[in-house]
Amino acid sequence: MRAVVIEELGGPEVMRLRQWPDPEPGAGEVVVDIEFAGVNFMDTGTRTAGAVHGRIPFIPGVEAAGRVAALGEGVTDYAVGDRVAWVYNYGSYAEKIVVPIDTVVPIPDDIPSDIAAATMMQGLTAHHFTMESAPLSDGQTALVHAAAGGVGRILTQLLKLRGAQVIGLVSREEKVPVAKEAGADHVLVSTDGDFVERVMELTRGEGVHAVFDGGGSTTFRSSIEVLRRLGTLVYFGPLIGEVPTVRMFDLPKSIKLTYAVFADHIHTRELLLRHSADLFDKIREGSLRIDISRRYPLGEATQAHIDIASRGTTGKLLLDARS
Repeated sequence: MRAVVIEELGGPEVMRLRQWPDPEPGAGEVVVDIEFAGVNFMDTGTRTAGAVHGRIPFIPGVEAAGRVAALGEGVTDYAVGDRVAWVYNYGSYAEKIVVPIDTVVPIPDDIPSDIAAATMMQGLTAHHFTMESAPLSDGQTALVHAAAGGVGRILTQLLKLRGAQVIGLVSREEKVPVAKEAGADHVLVSTDGDFVERVMELTRGEGVHAVFDGGGSTTFRSSIEVLRRLGTLVYFGPLIGEVPTVRMFDLPKSIKLTYAVFADHIHTRELLLRHSADLFDKIREGSLRIDISRRYPLGEATQAHIDIASRGTTGKLLLDARS
């Protein structure tokens, strides 16, 4: 099979399209012919720091969708030809992969494979944030960083479905319409922590009930400042720059602070199935839109990493493993 292989750690150029042995399923596993693989910021970190198992060479990528091609011993829940999707299965930048059956979800017949692949990581992340980390409701207000990005757009839509007001932050003026299209009530352009005064004006000096911040250390203190009493800062994503530190007595207004880790969001199969099914239902109903900005042939993974690192993209980037 063809696969994107990393033989040494480094920049986007270290990824190469190679021939790789076809995987064989073990007990409780299936082999899947991959159709689309998601490109995520964490993949760029894997490329520079190494995969979790520590072995080189390796195939990057953790999120994809495709069709079951072979069954391992004891697999009865799936059949050859079934469409499935997953997240956090390393080796997804390839034509084939072997995955444990308890880590995949069935794709409904009316959900395209590219949409399913684009939903798993960002959709499940945003779904958990809005359902459990900071479940806002009517009359409450959220500040969403990178509101034109993949997670930000889904967060905004899910928050609006719960009746919350959304203030979106974007890094460039041209991203303002994208955030508004996702449903943001107000959109501010900010590249660092200079948004405090404008957010406080919009909330009449009270601050927001929750901040969803994946922006890195430059925005951490400002995100705390715009929270109202008992507000929640949901901090997530790669820790860009210096890792923020706090002293307990420095936290104002009895706020709550959480660093959201994916493995804690979706830590059982039941949660994986429930959250993904609800996302697919919302997509089917038309209340949630998953935006794909570009699909690359498998051999163009290097360009996909260059593009995602530029932060100039606004929707999901996918690799088409069939091309």
